[in-house]
Amino acid sequence: MKEKAGVIVKTRICFLMIILAFSPLFMNVTLAESDPSEPSLASEAAIMIDAETGDVLYEKNAGASMYPASLTKIATAIYVIETANLDDTVTVSGNARQAEGSSVFLEEDEQVALEKLVQGLLINSGNDAGVAIAEHVGGSVEQFVSDMNGYLQNKIGVQDTHFENPHGLFDSDHVTTAQDLATITEYAIRNETFRDIFGTVELEWDGKSWDTTLLTHHKLMREMPYEGVNGGKTGFVSQSGHTLATTAKRDDLNLIVITLNTNLQEEVYQDTINLLDYGFANFKQSVIEEGTTFAAGNEEYEATETLTYTQKLDEQVSEEVSDDGLLKLTNQDGQVISSFKLEDADQETSEKSAENDVKGDSLLGSNSLRIVIPFVVVTIGILIIVCRWRRKQRQEKRIFM
Repeated sequence: MKEKAGVIVKTRICFLMIILAFSPLFMNVTLAESDPSEPSLASEAAIMIDAETGDVLYEKNAGASMYPASLTKIATAIYVIETANLDDTVTVSGNARQAEGSSVFLEEDEQVALEKLVQGLLINSGNDAGVAIAEHVGGSVEQFVSDMNGYLQNKIGVQDTHFENPHGLFDSDHVTTAQDLATITEYAIRNETFRDIFGTVELEWDGKSWDTTLLTHHKLMREMPYEGVNGGKTGFVSQSGHTLATTAKRDDLNLIVITLNTNLQEEVYQDTINLLDYGFANFKQSVIEEGTTFAAGNEEYEATETLTYTQKLDEQVSEEVSDDGLLKLTNQDGQVISSFKLEDADQETSEKSAENDVKGDSLLGSNSLRIVIPFVVVTIGILIIVCRWRRKQRQEKRIFM
């Protein structure tokens, strides 16, 4: 018994020592997750949004005009994916071959599938791929860029972006904002083809003059992986500084982070990490269920679908509905965190009543059939029995005669 007691005591002591040894790690995790303060960034401009709701969770100079460098290629890629045939074969021009900066080392007259060029554009940031794409899809770089600018404004809805080329090499008129880049990225990742390429870490590349394995330039996807990061694009020219676009998902929270213009590459990554830490530790998604009603004066409005919004974990949210059915969600500081257009509940009720009347008529007809059909079946059955009985009677009569 003493030996058994001694073993139990030693086991408990060992268990206690293990807990004490690892307790600093647990304490650090707890402190990091509970820190509600917004991070201080080196980036000149930055934004973090919820990719599903579009809600802005952090911003710094998000509307300022900035040089995007190779983040331009996000726009080029989604435009091509949605408007061109990715199965096309592209013949590389001498102009594309001579593009400055990062490349996938295309050769003049080399023939490459358009989809492969988009992969080289996003994964390896190939400027030569960007020019080859533009010349094939638009007929010329100038026409391609003009068409792409129209697409960004009319299809995606950004208004403060104007591009002069498909790759992001410096031009004083080649500008955008952190807000617009977040909006473009939010739109782009809804496309499965774009999402797959954007999240590719490595790809075998078989070129005319270059056989290699392309590796994403985004370090949070490869060299210094961050939990949940599933896509990204890097950028740099001296006039823009370091730029970075990153997507990451944990549980129900899907974040997009744009950081623009730092002097050092380490700074743009640290800013992105700090924003992702802040986002995942302090925000959650909330929902208003379909069918929820709200009163506004003498009117009643209804959510005709499930409404999703993003809020801080400790945030108190108030609901206010205007006379025209606009639902505003505000926090305790009076800031509007999200808004939705509701439907008139009376109109919805009338439409549902009309639908029910139609369904009722249909059901009435169905019930009538349910009554008539068995009656007809029984009647036919009786007639068959009577006919057979009468036939039998006639046959018996003939026998006795």
